[in-house]
Amino acid sequence: MVNTLTENKLIKDEISENIIDITKRLAEEEGAHNVTVRQILKELNVTNRVFYNRFHNVEEVLEFIYRRAVVNMRKSFNSKIDSKTDVYDYCLNVATSVISNTYEIKTTFNQYMLEHEELTQENYSWWRNEITKIFNYALEKKMVKNNIDTEMLSYSIWCFCRGFSADALSRHVPKDEAIKYFRFAFGCFLNGLRQVN
Repeated sequence: MVNTLTENKLIKDEISENIIDITKRLAEEEGAHNVTVRQILKELNVTNRVFYNRFHNVEEVLEFIYRRAVVNMRKSFNSKIDSKTDVYDYCLNVATSVISNTYEIKTTFNQYMLEHEELTQENYSWWRNEITKIFNYALEKKMVKNNIDTEMLSYSIWCFCRGFSADALSRHVPKDEAIKYFRFAFGCFLNGLRQVN
């Protein structure tokens, strides 16, 4: 079982990867909460033992897929920022990249994530910490208004991004359209933080 997002359990054999790929496809077609071991076995044409030698249950496979997606999402984030970087463009581009790179997986796993809230807790803590670091730096370099509370801001940004995704997904907004609306709205949000000289 995968214990932390950063470990991202290594899959070393082809059958395990096939199980993961088939589970992901079935989740995309039928919803993650509808996938069963029986369906996976039928698709692979293997016995129970082949599956259970690798995973305890379908929940473990789904959790692995979710955690792998989270780790991949974090790769779009680069916390190195310097005084030459426009903090607003940087944050807007990172947030857009995350929304874009995870839109399909969130479409598939939306219900699953709601039912497994504990899986989002570590992700929540990681992102809040990274966002706070960026804005602490921006505050120190006088790139943002000097009266902002970076802890409150990081929570607000988390809520904004997560809430936007949840609503767009629940309304089945096409990805390109969702990204266009997101960039507009989040850009307005960020512009309100600008330090006026």
